[in-house]
Amino acid sequence: MSTQKSTRPKVPEGKARYLTTRQNKPTEKGFIGYTTTWEAFQKEVKYETPKKP
Repeated sequence: MSTQKSTRPKVPEGKARYLTTRQNKPTEKGFIGYTTTWEAFQKEVKYETPKKP
């Protein structure tokens, strides 16, 4: 039978339209997590009160 590898392969950075995913470094226990960064879908504009008639 084959044995499992003790290390995980390095995963390249994943990019989508509004999403970026990066692999974190392994912790002391060997857990490897991922960081997800979302970009804004729309721009925020400062609210201005309408003119009075």
